[in-house]
Amino acid sequence: MTSTHAFWLAGRQATGEATFDVTSPWDGRLVGQVAVPTDAQIEEAVAAAHAVRDEFAATPAHVRAAALDHVSRRLVERTEEIAQLISAENGKPVKWARGEVGRAVSVFRFAAEEARRFNGGEAQRLDTDAGGVGRLALTRRFPKGAVLGIAPFNFPLNLCAHKIAPAIAVGAPIILKPAPATPLSGLILGELLAETELPAGSWSVLPVPNDRMPALVQDERLPVISFTGSDKVGYAIMDSVPRKHCTLELGGNGAAVVLGDFGSEQDLDWAATRIATFSNYQGGQSCISVQRVIADATVYDRLLPKIVAAVETQVTGDPSDSATDVGPLVSEDAAKRVESWVEEAVQAGAKLLAGGKRDGASYAPTVLADVPADTTLACEEVFGPVLTVKKVDGEAEAFAAVNDSKYGLQAGVFTHDVQTAFRAHRALEVGGVIIGDVPSYRADQMPYGGAKQSGVGREGVRYAMDDYTYERVLVLTGLAL
Repeated sequence: MTSTHAFWLAGRQATGEATFDVTSPWDGRLVGQVAVPTDAQIEEAVAAAHAVRDEFAATPAHVRAAALDHVSRRLVERTEEIAQLISAENGKPVKWARGEVGRAVSVFRFAAEEARRFNGGEAQRLDTDAGGVGRLALTRRFPKGAVLGIAPFNFPLNLCAHKIAPAIAVGAPIILKPAPATPLSGLILGELLAETELPAGSWSVLPVPNDRMPALVQDERLPVISFTGSDKVGYAIMDSVPRKHCTLELGGNGAAVVLGDFGSEQDLDWAATRIATFSNYQGGQSCISVQRVIADATVYDRLLPKIVAAVETQVTGDPSDSATDVGPLVSEDAAKRVESWVEEAVQAGAKLLAGGKRDGASYAPTVLADVPADTTLACEEVFGPVLTVKKVDGEAEAFAAVNDSKYGLQAGVFTHDVQTAFRAHRALEVGGVIIGDVPSYRADQMPYGGAKQSGVGREGVRYAMDDYTYERVLVLTGLAL
């Protein structure tokens, strides 16, 4: 069943002069038709966000928190419907889509909680010097202005939530641009926000085509840009608006390190299972999916066949089937790109141990070893269900291998040694180090972001709220302190 979806303009439903089709990557069926906003409607949304910025910033915390709580509750009530929608437009197996809805529930709940305690102010005594006698400083945070949130296709609901919820929590108007391939999940959030009493203009959801984004990006009335996507696009945005505040959550080629002390059969079974699962979940289309396994020589020969066996047990097929682990990529073009990178690596001398086959938009879970360091697969983010395995000699070589990348989002280190854990935390040039597990773990309340070309700034509800605001100091004079 398909439907036509309007977009949300300054808190109300609107239609454009044209529509575009949203189709399933799995079977090509029509999932929905989405209205495209006109230039005049985009201008109306931006003007409304700019005009309401002072009013929205002054909205009582309980009003913003109530709206966020409402969205969280409604997501719970509509979990299965929304999970099926995510699966249909994205190709994500429905079991992972259900998990995504659950995460979005938490994001809005966290934001509601933070809205109630954020911006309470910090007092600082100034009479530490003679000139400050009788003076007291109060520091509070205020929104920088309206936010342009640009979300990707791979988590079409939860990454939209990570743009919207922190903005509402701090009272910053937001214009959300969902990915063209997966706009329906973002529009659902607009539907839920429309049930609240937030002021008109405080939010809009605009499925703007990519070729019309430069003008929106450069509009001075949107001083904050929060972007999640590729490093190429993210840095192009930043370079085009050097005076704006940009938060960029970009790519990665996540490494899972398996050290020698993690060497029992039970340990290696656990590591292999986690690696196989999280190199292929979301079709590998996650910035923190496992792309590289770096294994100590003392465990490599026993670990490698366990990884291959675990990868081969991944169930591929129809994403609407709850038994499916791995569905299609977002498009056939994406699968063809992955196919070409694997073929390049094999031609350069890599050993193909599993997978390596494409069927339309689907690509089989794949494992390679001995991948030459100068191949695309070794250097770039594959964003597909492909895993490379490398043998190293000792902890220092393992950590150096992790850092031998232009990316630095997250890394996983399988070890039992707490001293090793602290050394990893110091040595690894990444935004997050996960001990005893893969790099693919993310809690939505924790700071999330990367080093090097993996981005600038941090997401995670409270950390995004800090990012959307700035400190303003009030000095009170003539006080009897």
